[in-house]
Amino acid sequence: MEKITIADFFKRNDDNILLDVRSPGEYAEGHIPGAVSFPLFTNEERAEVGTLYKKKGHDFAFLKGLEFVGAKMADYVRWANKRVPEKKLYIHCWRGGQRSASLAWLLEMAGFEVKLIIGGYKAYRQYIHRQFDEIKLNLIVLGGPTGSGKTLILQSLKDEGEQIIDLEKLAHHKGSAFGSLGEFIQPTVEQFENNLFDEFRKLDPNKRVWVENESRSIGKVFQPEGFWNQFKTAKYIGLVIPFEERLKFLVKIYGEFPVTDLIESFVKISKRLGGQHVHAAVAYLEAGDLSNAGAIALRYYDKSYPLANLKCDFSRSFLFTPDITLETRAVAQSLIKFSDGNDL
Repeated sequence: MEKITIADFFKRNDDNILLDVRSPGEYAEGHIPGAVSFPLFTNEERAEVGTLYKKKGHDFAFLKGLEFVGAKMADYVRWANKRVPEKKLYIHCWRGGQRSASLAWLLEMAGFEVKLIIGGYKAYRQYIHRQFDEIKLNLIVLGGPTGSGKTLILQSLKDEGEQIIDLEKLAHHKGSAFGSLGEFIQPTVEQFENNLFDEFRKLDPNKRVWVENESRSIGKVFQPEGFWNQFKTAKYIGLVIPFEERLKFLVKIYGEFPVTDLIESFVKISKRLGGQHVHAAVAYLEAGDLSNAGAIALRYYDKSYPLANLKCDFSRSFLFTPDITLETRAVAQSLIKFSDGNDL
């Protein structure tokens, strides 16, 4: 079998399948995007082998592992024959140890061309954090208070050929107490970092990259340190849009959700918003008055937004007042011209 580094893996020019032979639990906690779970042990088997290793040593654990694997060897080969007809694949485990090496040996015996990733998933995790530190992007943070439509503008910038990173999409969260509404369950912090790197590595660092202004925490996940350090010192363009226009936008977006969900979101910020304001917002929602309820939330976020920006030290900052009569794509086009004119 051929052994390759994780850096070599990302330089490959093929689409061969990557098999992750760690347990299902390890895979669920975090995995290389695109990797196929192909566990050598179940979660319970891995735990038993690990306990035996600690109590009785390598030899006893090794024999127990053979007991588990031996009965399934034919199934491994059948699965691989079915899923990988071209018989070329990559394999990794936690740190490039016995699990991946043993399966690589078995599949090679079955006629597969196998490349084993040195250091396994642990090496991958170390590699991506180095990349976040070493590869410097030309980031432009698109800011503006709540309701400015930043996410829609970001997508329109992408449609215009600009590079973007959609942190909210990767996090499955919009970054506020209302941010989980309409979203899938958030990934683990580890998987968020992996997914972010999968976008990061595809970018051209010589061209600008747009990203929406976020706190380091987005719901329950966090921007990795290397990326966050670039984010908070990037260039910044803040959208200036009137309160009433932003309120209309929020009512349109969040008016589609059940009132009970909206009330629950208000309760999440009750300590910061104040009981009086929460009670008023709930009363408005129960009366079907989304506009007045939304105004309470918007005033709260308008006060907190400048404080969040104090955590950043943007290298250059600009304010941009879009023509609110224009479609989102036209706003994106005007933003591109603005950026070109300011050499961003």
